[in-house]
Amino acid sequence: MAIEFTAFARATEGRGASRRMRRAGKAPGIVYGGVAKPTPIELDHNALFHALRNEAFHASILTMKLDGAATKVLLRDVQMHPFRNEILHVDFQRVDENRKIHVKVPLHFINGENSPAVKVNGAIVSHVTTDVDISCLPKDLPEFIEVDLSELDVGHSFHVSALKLPPGVSVVTHGKVDPVVATAVVPRAQVETDEETAAAAEAAAAAAAAPAEGAAPAAAEKGGDKKEEKKDDKKK
Repeated sequence: MAIEFTAFARATEGRGASRRMRRAGKAPGIVYGGVAKPTPIELDHNALFHALRNEAFHASILTMKLDGAATKVLLRDVQMHPFRNEILHVDFQRVDENRKIHVKVPLHFINGENSPAVKVNGAIVSHVTTDVDISCLPKDLPEFIEVDLSELDVGHSFHVSALKLPPGVSVVTHGKVDPVVATAVVPRAQVETDEETAAAAEAAAAAAAAPAEGAAPAAAEKGGDKKEEKKDDKKK
């Protein structure tokens, strides 16, 4: 689904102008890339703030309406206030349909609860990374990549090489051979409980076997007593 937003040309720049803009409910930004020069823009702050809460806004080709023209762009950077829900600045990059782009897309994990690690061993699945850097043409950009954990078992990890990528999409690993995406770990408390249960079972088995082992000498001892009694009778 195409995502559109409206931007307005910004005539003034500088910190003072940006502060006045924010007080007026606007967010300063810039759009760059392509053959056109960088263009300062401003956007409605609340509309942009709500758009940023949509995951797809961060990993989709967006349509920016500016001065009556529509431009394809990617969200490249958002600067937020350290402790207020306030956007300080936003960057967009123009997209060339014929050139590959590098962008991070989110990972959506499924079937972790059905994996042998969880169902059989009571493990906890840890998501080592929640997004991945990919390279593709703009038309091939996925909103997310699905990670099927149904086969994950304890002692094993899910690696980038196991991702099922859409056609035309490749992962950029930045020098790492095969990064881990997810892993399964049995909680320490669970391991200790299992060990205690096994130890208790062994102790119970040993206790049950002890009387049986002691019964033979006792029987032998009784037999010996009877023989001694018979010998005494004969003497008499």
